[in-house]
Amino acid sequence: MMAAPQIAIPAAYMRGGTSKGVFFRMEDLPEPCRVPGTARDRLFQRVIGSPDPYGAQIDGMGGATSSTSKCVIVGPATVPDHDADYLYGQVSIDSDFVDWSGNCGNLSTAAGAFAIHAGYVDPARNTTNGICTVRLWQANIGKTIIAHVPVSDGAVQETGAFELDGVTFPAAEIVLEFMDPADGEGAMFPTGNLVDTLDVPEEIVAGGRLQATLINAGIPTIFVRAADIGYTGTELREAVNGDPESLRRFEVLRTIGALKMGLIATAEEALRRQHTPKIAFVAPPAPYITASGRSIAAEEVDLLVRALSMGKLHHAMMGTASVAIAAAAAVPGTLVSEAAGGGERTSVRFGHPSGTLRVGAEASQVDGRWTVTKAVMSRSARILMDGRVHVPAGTY
Repeated sequence: MMAAPQIAIPAAYMRGGTSKGVFFRMEDLPEPCRVPGTARDRLFQRVIGSPDPYGAQIDGMGGATSSTSKCVIVGPATVPDHDADYLYGQVSIDSDFVDWSGNCGNLSTAAGAFAIHAGYVDPARNTTNGICTVRLWQANIGKTIIAHVPVSDGAVQETGAFELDGVTFPAAEIVLEFMDPADGEGAMFPTGNLVDTLDVPEEIVAGGRLQATLINAGIPTIFVRAADIGYTGTELREAVNGDPESLRRFEVLRTIGALKMGLIATAEEALRRQHTPKIAFVAPPAPYITASGRSIAAEEVDLLVRALSMGKLHHAMMGTASVAIAAAAAVPGTLVSEAAGGGERTSVRFGHPSGTLRVGAEASQVDGRWTVTKAVMSRSARILMDGRVHVPAGTY
């Protein structure tokens, strides 16, 4: 009997910031996959090549890292005064699930450019050279992201001289504004405290007490001091990802923080919510060598940050975690602000495994509660390939 042919679906493979993903227009998806549910999850998993017990995603578009195991849907705007809806799925590499609990800040850059490529932005706004402002509705978290995308001769300008640490080649700069970046409708500091003391196992820290800043901005994030958990803040991926026991302890700590933030009701739920919250450790400025071998002097940064994504230390920094860093640094009294030297600030340059990044945020107190009106950072994006992605019949 003849086997069923593969199904071809229009798609684009894009880099956004330090991530890559497969982008779809909502109307190009097979009908069952245009709504949330099993069909959509199965399609995205097969496109990316998951779940893969080998952890390699050879039979798919994924690159076997959390930064490259992603799918995006961009569609017509459902919210007034926006150009397009943007929905993001983090595909687990070796487990059977797709996490829809948060946004990807890096791919937000590509989403703005893709909205223009895909025809969701009025052509009258990008027929001349300059900047096209794209208003995205981030459907995962219900927030507005504004992408300032350079255009030339009516098309997205993808080449340029902007350099982003963690990306080998320069490209055109895209400025992102994350409006009201506190996650969901809750408080930016869900416990009401700038610093909480967590009860943790002795294996994580002697005495079983660990200070942490728990913040919902960009993406829910748990910040701890590097020194408190035995690190310096200068570590590269291999120093953490090559130590399974350390990764296990980080996951224990992430689960404790998620419970404290009210993101999960039981520890078991953390297994199905790996994309959020993120966990990061911070340290005051210090010299270090990046993953590419470049020397970073202490004077070049305000603080050091290392963050984990999907259970592994990230090779650079997640875009949404960068928003969390900016927001926390803008609020005196957080562990992030402390590592940066304290005081009020509207921007911060932090060191990550691939280099440095400057981010900004505007914070103020309203009725005794801290709030951030927006966070700003620069990234770049470009189409790597477009056409059709193929999946076997019966995938969804």
